[in-house]
Amino acid sequence: MSQYDQLASKETIDKTIQALKANGIEAKFVQTGEDAKAEVFSLIPEGAEVMNMTSVTLDTIGVSKEILESKKYDSVRNKLNTMDRETQNLEMQKLGAGPDWAIGSVHAVTEQGEVVIASNTGSQLSAYAGGASHVIWVVGTQKIVKIVDEGIKRVYEYILDKESQRLSKAIGKEIKSNPSKLLIVKKEIRPGRITLIFVGEKLGF
Repeated sequence: MSQYDQLASKETIDKTIQALKANGIEAKFVQTGEDAKAEVFSLIPEGAEVMNMTSVTLDTIGVSKEILESKKYDSVRNKLNTMDRETQNLEMQKLGAGPDWAIGSVHAVTEQGEVVIASNTGSQLSAYAGGASHVIWVVGTQKIVKIVDEGIKRVYEYILDKESQRLSKAIGKEIKSNPSKLLIVKKEIRPGRITLIFVGEKLGF
């Protein structure tokens, strides 16, 4: 079993939550994926514009399905799926980069309250970094690491292979994922913009 696959202790979770709050990121802990789903939808008003980013975590706990299918929310992804990349590319980029709410997960969180997100295309990073008015991340506590360097190692030594397998299965042929862009969030200067929900279950990679 990988060192990157172990749920964190309560002491580590509490320490990390306090560090995140000190860095301007709202943070809390819930025990189960079902609890996390309920917490997510307690934060988002019905009718709000929501972009659910590609996320195994969100798919696993049913958040993606709720946003896309319940008709309770103004789904950016549903809009994008009706648009033509050839003729509406700029409009599509703007929609994805600046939604009211962006929901997803991350690849590592340090005990100092920093967040590491890797991406092949970078499509979700603009919204996370500053484009979205509100950001919610749902994160299994196995993603907590001591320092940023360890978070980056987690991306290359653990996540990369798993994401390549996921992509290959989805596309139907072997493909290797590439973390071509890395976002490190060290602090959020807009209070309340980002909420991180830790979950006491192994969710995502």
